[in-house]
Amino acid sequence: MPDVTWVLEPDIFPETHAPIRNAIRDRGHRLVDWSDAWWSDGVPSRVPNSSVVFHGSLGNASRITNELKWAPGSFCPVDAFRCSTWYESARQWLVHKDWHICAANELVANVTAIAKQLGATDRLFVRPDSPLKPFSGRVVDVGTLTLAKLDHGFYYDDDSIPVIAAPIQKIGNEWRFVIANRSVVAGSAYDSQTRKPLAAPLDSAAAVFASSLASTIPAPEIVYILDVCECNDQLRLLELNPFGGADLYACDATAIIDSVSAIAAAA
Repeated sequence: MPDVTWVLEPDIFPETHAPIRNAIRDRGHRLVDWSDAWWSDGVPSRVPNSSVVFHGSLGNASRITNELKWAPGSFCPVDAFRCSTWYESARQWLVHKDWHICAANELVANVTAIAKQLGATDRLFVRPDSPLKPFSGRVVDVGTLTLAKLDHGFYYDDDSIPVIAAPIQKIGNEWRFVIANRSVVAGSAYDSQTRKPLAAPLDSAAAVFASSLASTIPAPEIVYILDVCECNDQLRLLELNPFGGADLYACDATAIIDSVSAIAAAA
């Protein structure tokens, strides 16, 4: 396989990166540790612009896509991963049957009416539209919702960021799958007792469902993350995430390195 340069952010996902590092070396690719100093000092010459893959924080993954000429880079086109971009095309499989997209300040000002429109009463699920997740998705009380309860002023200052409001759903088991060229190449689940991640067999019901989704819905990027969950005794699509900034948990590191490196070598 042609030589590919993998750039890993060393302080992000240390448990995930241990097997990834081993797989990179075992497959004969180059491994370089990312440094934030590169934003001011410049990327060192040992890191090429082609056949290079980044994996680390979402913030750096996004900035690399926007500011560096790496190919393929971090697989993080932010707009393609916004919920408002892909929710409608995935409606029939999505965990949310109904949702409302608006600015955070609009949600706070009109939360009672929006909740009623969605058929909710005392509580709603709220998450940011952006895959960069300026706040984590959460259940909020309709009667006491404020911007502060959406972490405004802590992680972001723009009170007009788009958010998704939806009725609460009871979520069961969850799985994470790595999609490359519209195919599932690796998956991870959680042990129901220990909550530790473990590899998900690619012939499992969740993997087969993820494979069907990956071959059907518009792909936000050639490599991306697809999360599946149990909801109301059915498998449903939970969310899509950029590969370059997503925890890979117990996904098969060798399968990821082989699949993504092949794509990077051709970029």
